[in-house]
Amino acid sequence: MKKNCIIPLEIIDVTADGSGVGKAESGIAVFVPHAAVGDKISCRIVKVNKSYAYGIIEELAVPSPDREKSNCPVSSKCGGCTFRHISYESEIRFKDKLVKDAFTRLGGFEELEFEAFCAAGEVDRYRNKAQYPVTEINGGIACGFYGKRSHRVIPVNDCLLQPEVFSAVMRSCIDFAVKNKIPAYDEKTGNGVLRHIYLRRGHYTGEVMVCFVVKSMAVKNRLSELAELLADEFDDVKSVVLNLNPDNTNVILGSKNITLWGDDFISDTICGIKVKLSAPSFYQVNTAQAEKIYTYAKDCASLTGGETVVDLYCGIGTVGLYFADKAKRIIGGEIIPEAIANAIENALENGIQNAEFILGDAGKIAESLALNGITTDVTIIDPPRKGCSQPTLDSIIKMSPSKIIMISCNPATAARDAAYLCRAGYNIVKVKAFDLFSRTGHVECVVLLSSG
Repeated sequence: MKKNCIIPLEIIDVTADGSGVGKAESGIAVFVPHAAVGDKISCRIVKVNKSYAYGIIEELAVPSPDREKSNCPVSSKCGGCTFRHISYESEIRFKDKLVKDAFTRLGGFEELEFEAFCAAGEVDRYRNKAQYPVTEINGGIACGFYGKRSHRVIPVNDCLLQPEVFSAVMRSCIDFAVKNKIPAYDEKTGNGVLRHIYLRRGHYTGEVMVCFVVKSMAVKNRLSELAELLADEFDDVKSVVLNLNPDNTNVILGSKNITLWGDDFISDTICGIKVKLSAPSFYQVNTAQAEKIYTYAKDCASLTGGETVVDLYCGIGTVGLYFADKAKRIIGGEIIPEAIANAIENALENGIQNAEFILGDAGKIAESLALNGITTDVTIIDPPRKGCSQPTLDSIIKMSPSKIIMISCNPATAARDAAYLCRAGYNIVKVKAFDLFSRTGHVECVVLLSSG
C-alpha cells in the first residue's frame, strides 16, 4: 500500500472522532474521515504507517443506511460535530458501544449491569457555553472553531450546537473589532491582542455573559465601548468581562478577570437550585441533560438524611447543593477560586446551611479530610477528561466512603479509575451513559461503586 493508491474499502467500525474504519486486503486498518459503518467506498490512501493507514473517500459506491446529509455547511471541516453525517439513532448506538467497550475491554469488567442509554431530547442549540478563537484571515478578522486535530480556525457565521443569540453576539463583536482595528492574536508569532470571544448563557434565565480573552490591556477602553454597545443591542446580556491571558499557551482563560459592564456573573437554575456563574467556573454545557445526570446520581446515593457527602471537583457546587436536602453534611472541593466563591454564594442564595466548600486540589482536600478523621458515606467525583490521579484515588479510598459516584466525560479514564478503585475493594454496581454532547464524539457516564 502506497500513498495516493486507490483501494476498495468497506467501513466496519467508527472511532470517537467520527472516522470510519475499514480493513484493506492486506489486513491493515484504514481510517477514513466522514465515513459511516456500512459504507462501501473507493478510498484514496493519504498516509501509510506500519500497522495502519489514513484515507479519504474518493467515491461513495454504496452509502450506509446510517448516513444522512449534514445540515451544517462547515461540519466536514470543523472539529466539533463529528457525527452530523450519520443519523442520531446510529450515533446513540455507537456511543452506547463506546461506553460498554471501555469498561469491558479497557477496564476488564466482563460482567456489568449497563443501564439503558439516555438519549438527548434536543440535539441542536443545547450548549450554554461557546469559546470562539479569533484569527486574521485575508487581512480581516474572523472567528469560529478549530479544524480537526489543528489550531487552524474554521470561520463560522452560526453553529447549530449553540443558541442563536451566541452567533448574533459573536458577529457584533467581530464587526466592532474590524471597524476599530482591534488585532486578532496570532498563536505562531504572539502578535495581536484579541484571542477568544467566550460566551455563557443561563439555560432557564436566558442571561448571557460575554467574555473577551485578550493578550494585553491595550484594547481595554475599546472593549469597554463594545460592552456598552452589546448591552444596548441585546437585552439578555447581563455581564461583560475582560479576561487577561498574556501567556504563550493553548489554555484559553488567564487568571485575571475585569468586569467591563454589568455583574461579575450570570444566573441560572439547575435541578431547582439557583446558581451564579462566573467566567472561569465549571458548569455542564448541556443543562437539560445534566439535570438527568444529577437526578440519576442522587437516586444512586440513596440518601436517608444522616450521611456526609464529599463532592470533589465540585465546580460551583451544583451537585452537592442538589443533594443537600437529603444529607446531613455536604463538603465540596474545587481548585478554581471563583467557582468556590460562586458555590458559597449559591448555598446562601438557596438557604442551604449544611454545605461547606474548600478551595484546593481534589486529592489534597480528600487527603486532608482523611487525616482529620472525616469519613464519608458518599463521595462524588466529577473529574476532567484526564480522570483522577492515583494520589487522588488513594485519598478517596482513605476516606472509606461506602459509595462512590463517578460522573465522567471520558469512558476510558472512567473505566481505568473504576478498575483501580475495585482493586482497593470496591465493586461496580451499575453504569449508565448519557448523551450530554450530541453530534460530537463525546459521551458522559455515571458509575456507581460500592464497598459492600
